[in-house]
Amino acid sequence: MDQPFKLTITTPPELSFEQNAAGRKLFTEDITFLKGVVHTSELPPLDRVEVCFCGRSNVGKSSLINSLTNRKNLARTSNTPGRTQEINYFCIGMTHYLVDLPGYGYAKMPKKIKMRRQKLMAAYLRGRASLRRVFVLIDARIGAKIIDHELLQLLNDSAVPFQLIYTKIDKIKSDQRSKLMQLAEETIRKYPVGLTEVIFTSSKTKSGITNLQKAIAELE
Repeated sequence: MDQPFKLTITTPPELSFEQNAAGRKLFTEDITFLKGVVHTSELPPLDRVEVCFCGRSNVGKSSLINSLTNRKNLARTSNTPGRTQEINYFCIGMTHYLVDLPGYGYAKMPKKIKMRRQKLMAAYLRGRASLRRVFVLIDARIGAKIIDHELLQLLNDSAVPFQLIYTKIDKIKSDQRSKLMQLAEETIRKYPVGLTEVIFTSSKTKSGITNLQKAIAELE
């Protein structure tokens, strides 16, 4: 009799400086802002490995991108939710695009602007052939909400691989991480395109940053 399928979610051990040779090499390349995109017709050529970061407003996306790239102000950080209005493209050397998507779920945003952003993001995520992975950021203190699941369903329906990144892990107690892993497993089980490896990160302590750098550097 066949054994029931069991999904195993893992979180990689923290990499040392020496273990992160590939990620360290990539992220010492020149990293520059390329452009802000408000319409799919403005997207750059499909000539590089492309990864994007998305998450609810105030999930800590800009802070994580700054930590990832070892830059203080590459991505703007703000206490005002919904500040990122465009799809922001950054070049990493000559090989990669790092893409910062507008945050979603900010209730006070005007409906017209919200609908325009949602339409732009959906068109980008469904149709970007060079997009190798979507990093979906989840606040470790809050967990995945309905609006996160709507995004994950879109990615699953579009066959776009995604990986869950928990942010602000320094804000929770260590004994709460097992609960997060359980919740991550319940989430990934619903969406087959999701990677079964999650990364816990903290922009404050730099936890998980080397793991994220390596994950991006190994994409082709």
